[in-house]
Amino acid sequence: MSNMQRTLIIVKPDAMQRNLLGRIVTRFEEKGLKIAGMKMTRLSDEKLDEHYIHHKDKPFFQDLKGFMKSSPVVFLVLEGHEVIETVRLIIGPTNGRVADAGSIRGDFSMSQANNIVHASDSLESAEAEIKRFFAEDELYDYQKDDWNWIYATDELDQNKN
Repeated sequence: MSNMQRTLIIVKPDAMQRNLLGRIVTRFEEKGLKIAGMKMTRLSDEKLDEHYIHHKDKPFFQDLKGFMKSSPVVFLVLEGHEVIETVRLIIGPTNGRVADAGSIRGDFSMSQANNIVHASDSLESAEAEIKRFFAEDELYDYQKDDWNWIYATDELDQNKN
């Protein structure tokens, strides 16, 4: 079974306002992950209601929506071998105050809520979130020539990428 996966990243308004987009994207690129899609947009109430449906009855929901609408965000679809788990390590835990130094949140966040990025937490959520924010023609399959240097031959053979 293939371990090549895709995941969704949202670079949140706090990162955009603090000019961290380039530094965040660089972390993923330097790790060797492939960018399969990228776009900048403002989130609508409808998309936020859908994306954060699990928070809709919580007291912070309206503040969360206001925060996510306060600035454009950047969406990334990243691809790689076991990318969901890898990205979760790169970004660190939700609360920036407890995230390890070297992780995105550990280096750039002091907050539970304003925590710089969102990343899908499972294969199922990644698939749903990618479909929510990207049309099929906004995602790209292409040969990433450096993967022969990033992955071992057996990892590439099982993925046929």
